Amino acid sequence: MARGQQKAQSQAKAAEKQAKMKKQQGHSANEQKKAAQKALIHVCIVCKAQMPDPKTYKQHFENKHPKNDMPEELKAVS
Repeated sequence: MARGQQKAQSQAKAAEKQAKMKKQQGHSANEQKKAAQKALIHVCIVCKAQMPDPKTYKQHFENKHPKNDMPEELKAVS
């Protein structure tokens, strides 16, 4: 019966170690996706693409929609 108890202790120790490793690795993929989505706050008025900052948005607009008029909010961005 001693081996049975030893096996149970070993499994519990391994599960605890796995839990620690998982916690150290960081967030789950779902949490990372949510955090990334929060960072995409600028939305293109033409194609609805999302961008993290106004400079990227302006570059996108100049390259993808050159025939459209630039939005007022992007004219001041350098």
